[in-house]
Amino acid sequence: MRGDYQQLVDEISAALGAPATLEDRDFGLIAFGAHEGDDDEVMDPVRTRSILQRRSSAAVRAWFEAFGIARAKTALRIPPDPAAGVFKGRICLPVRHRGIVHGYVWLLDDGHLTDLELGSRGAPPDPRIAQAMETAARIGALLADEARAGSELGDLLRELLVAPPDGQPAAAAALRDALRDSLRFTPGAPLTLVAVVPWDTSDTDAAPLPSLPGLLAACALPAGGGPADGPAAGADETEPAARPGSGRNGRAGSAALPHSAAPVPALAALVRLRASGASAPAHTVAEHLLRSPRASAGPAEGRAPRAGACGGSGHPPPLRPGAAGIGVGTRELTDLPATWREALDAARAAHAEPRLGPITQWDAIGPYRMLTALPGTAPDPAIGPLLAPAHAELARTAEVFLDCAGQASRTAHALGIHRQTLYYRLGRVEKLTGLDLDDGEHRLLLHMALKAARL
Repeated sequence: MRGDYQQLVDEISAALGAPATLEDRDFGLIAFGAHEGDDDEVMDPVRTRSILQRRSSAAVRAWFEAFGIARAKTALRIPPDPAAGVFKGRICLPVRHRGIVHGYVWLLDDGHLTDLELGSRGAPPDPRIAQAMETAARIGALLADEARAGSELGDLLRELLVAPPDGQPAAAAALRDALRDSLRFTPGAPLTLVAVVPWDTSDTDAAPLPSLPGLLAACALPAGGGPADGPAAGADETEPAARPGSGRNGRAGSAALPHSAAPVPALAALVRLRASGASAPAHTVAEHLLRSPRASAGPAEGRAPRAGACGGSGHPPPLRPGAAGIGVGTRELTDLPATWREALDAARAAHAEPRLGPITQWDAIGPYRMLTALPGTAPDPAIGPLLAPAHAELARTAEVFLDCAGQASRTAHALGIHRQTLYYRLGRVEKLTGLDLDDGEHRLLLHMALKAARL
């Protein structure tokens, strides 16, 4: 399939005598033509970055989309803007199929295409542009076919992940047959799941997921993984959002999840690994998906204040647009519901705890393996008052204090406050909660509750 795209892009480059680049709707690189010439000093850095990093930056996407490329049905001319790193003008050919934009072909204009008629405002297009648009339509048909096949596999993956335990063997068999028919999978090959939270599903015309090494299928699910319930990852995290654990290694394939008024969609991506325990393909897929505009939490999303690691600057780290988790690999498709629980738990932990990084594996989240497995109940009555927004600074102080093993000097340094200020705040925490911070069990209760409240 990739070779077909490359051949069609080369046809467009040859017809117009200009370097062409094909990107999907999320500006992920699919194919590109050769750039010939000795003008390296003015080589367009936007095209260079797209080729080297396999996609354009968010700022470049926003700049191009401002010209209406997502709505265009004919070729568009986009002027250069050196301030934005766009040294050369471009012609954009929207890649459509049955009215849906699946991507864009970009043609660099070094000046010889400036007078080319694009067919706008009722004027007939130059024959070369008409030919290029016909080729772009063929690309659109290929992308649509790829999206259709991927959608069918995604539907089967979704059926397996939400199936009740007695329906999982049949759902796994259906997915296995479809993967085998698509020539994407050999039974017995190691697999894992990547969870991305949150994942925007509002754009029903969104382009298909990119063709990445190892990416077999993907589907959107409520963040809880089931149709009726699930933690709203990215919702107001001052409310508890944990869930019971599951079967393989203490996991159950379809454990009940805490209820949420508005579950936030997550993306489940099925990835084939090269070998058991070799998670590099899953990390590559997760990294690519997190760059998508659909992996965005939007502004603030009601996140609770970050505690920050003991010994840090004391300033909350900046919010990230999303997080990804990776489950433990398996060779059995019937294990995938349990793997999805792991991947989702890891993503929730990464979303709540910046120290884990934007991508983390289930076996690397430490105590969050237990915290994400707690039932979704109201916070302990003693801790509830501390979780009120008015006491956010006290909650943060208590969490850093506990992260620092109760050492006052380290805690004060991490928070950037005087030790007397720390003692005053801790006294208020004890008074507010009725807990004794000199009691180990009281500390354990407080520490777990504060961590769980941010999931």
